[in-house]
Amino acid sequence: MNFKPLGNRVLVKRVEEATTTSTGIIIPDNAKEKPSQGEVVAVSSEVSVLENGNVVLFGKYSGNEVSFAGEKFIVLDVKDIFGIIG
Repeated sequence: MNFKPLGNRVLVKRVEEATTTSTGIIIPDNAKEKPSQGEVVAVSSEVSVLENGNVVLFGKYSGNEVSFAGEKFIVLDVKDIFGIIG
């Protein structure tokens, strides 16, 4: 994939959450919430605080979903990212 975000944006791949609870109950797909964590895949040249591979926390309904080569990503404005995990 060759994608370079413009402005103060980053391209993030959502991190999928577990499909079972700690007690072993299976969560059906229609009951899952959108993951609010993701791995940074591409960063605009204007963004200096993030780099590829960072795991970030963002709002569930932030950004715009896009698809490349059969994979889903989200384009986020830096102001929609709450912080870096780890």
